[in-house]
Amino acid sequence: MSEDTKVVAELRESFGKGFARRLRAAGKIPAVIYGHGTEPVHVALPGHQVSLIIRRANALLELDIDGKEQLALVKDVQKDPVHQIIEHIDLLVVRKGEKVTIDVPLVVTGEPFAGTIANLESTTLSIEAEATHIPQNIEVSVEGLEEGAHITAADVALPKGSTLLTDPETLVVAVSVPVLDLEEDTTAEEPAEGETEAEAAKEDAAE
Repeated sequence: MSEDTKVVAELRESFGKGFARRLRAAGKIPAVIYGHGTEPVHVALPGHQVSLIIRRANALLELDIDGKEQLALVKDVQKDPVHQIIEHIDLLVVRKGEKVTIDVPLVVTGEPFAGTIANLESTTLSIEAEATHIPQNIEVSVEGLEEGAHITAADVALPKGSTLLTDPETLVVAVSVPVLDLEEDTTAEEPAEGETEAEAAKEDAAE
């Protein structure tokens, strides 16, 4: 955990679309915190700070709610489909040492053998990890791999303490040779209707 994940959350007792719009106009984001059998807690979060934090996948917030600390995992971010403004955030209560199930983005690193490309067939892996040690992404190295090579979920090195939940046989990366379109447009080379090949050749020479 780091300083930039510490967020002061304000309790709110007013609800409805009108109140939510006023909150957003004031630079705040409506959110609800739930989990572990507790009653949902409705809060307002500082918009700019939280917008930066949730750029990371599976962001974990250290909330200060009226002086009480609470860890919460970002589970859902609702945005306006047109303006992409954050309208609401769902937060899941977590505890230190607790393991949670999350989908972690995959990132390809390295370069495959010359003349080949590495195709990422799965963009995420589902894993179980400690709430306070959730990786932002998982790297998959394709360095030097040749045509026909493939990497499955079982081949991916997971962060320490993590457990794979995705089917181990799921294809993650496949290395192949790009297929080039060798067909050429030859219509310009064909003589026009009623024109002999000799006449076409004469015109080409004149040009």
